[in-house]
Amino acid sequence: MTQVFMGGSIPTRAELGEAAPRRPPRPPWLRNRLRTGPNYLDLKGLVRGLELHTVCEEASCPNVYECWEAREATFLILGRLCTRRCGFCDIATGKPGPLDPEEPVRVAEAVERMGLRFAVVTGVERDDAPPQVVAGIWAATIRAIRERVPDCRVEVLTGDLKGDPAAIATVMEAEPDVYAHNLETSRRMHRTIRPGFRYDRSLDVLRRAKELKPLIPTKSNVIVGMGETFEEVVETLEDLRAAGVDLMTIGQYLSPSADHHVPVHRWVHPDEFAEYRRIGGELGFAWVESGPLVRSSYHAGKQYRAAAARLGTG
Repeated sequence: MTQVFMGGSIPTRAELGEAAPRRPPRPPWLRNRLRTGPNYLDLKGLVRGLELHTVCEEASCPNVYECWEAREATFLILGRLCTRRCGFCDIATGKPGPLDPEEPVRVAEAVERMGLRFAVVTGVERDDAPPQVVAGIWAATIRAIRERVPDCRVEVLTGDLKGDPAAIATVMEAEPDVYAHNLETSRRMHRTIRPGFRYDRSLDVLRRAKELKPLIPTKSNVIVGMGETFEEVVETLEDLRAAGVDLMTIGQYLSPSADHHVPVHRWVHPDEFAEYRRIGGELGFAWVESGPLVRSSYHAGKQYRAAAARLGTG
């Protein structure tokens, strides 16, 4: 099926008559046990009933069973269709519908009904709307959760808001407990992997957020195994730390399907992830969550507490 995005349609490999590249078999450390207990089923029903989306499902997160069974979830706002197409991502790309001003209220209701004390909210890119309008929904979501569950911590993982200073300020004025924006890959790989983003603009977004609210921890994510080198990952960590980022997550790329145009380049050994964790500690990050199945919202509450302790706000 042709995947449609804001600039037209990109044919899949099957439509072009191309064979999908053969993916190397997964090593033992990437095998994850499926667990669908009562909490998982309860959360699944709750999300459906409130007509919400979670990145856990939309992005095919390998930790969805573990996190949902522990009653942790990451909400996906601004709809379910993204206006950009990153080569690694499993979130659907297309022309989205209108923004929903009532979405923040439904997210807050879900946070309350799920009994969360730490909520993570991410969202699709909405290049069809002015960044200030998009930022307003981010800010409204933070405030709605706080109003409904005053003691709940809120982490937001935004897009780049087109680098708009006023939009970034709007989100930070709502004072999330953690502000995250994912760089995802090295400078050399960035244009190929994230064609709708710019490496330096993403760094500037994180730098500006930290300058606006120095006591709010900032956070980013890097995906490895897409063709970058070890040295490039280290350089990326250095760039992020220079931008004032406090928290890092590093995980293995798992191609969502054989039809995705970015294949798995290599399976990164757990020892290499441990080395990234060690280097990140030396660079001064408050916390580095690094491992094959790590994703940006994995153990988010633990990461926040580490950064809050470092900044003296915990």
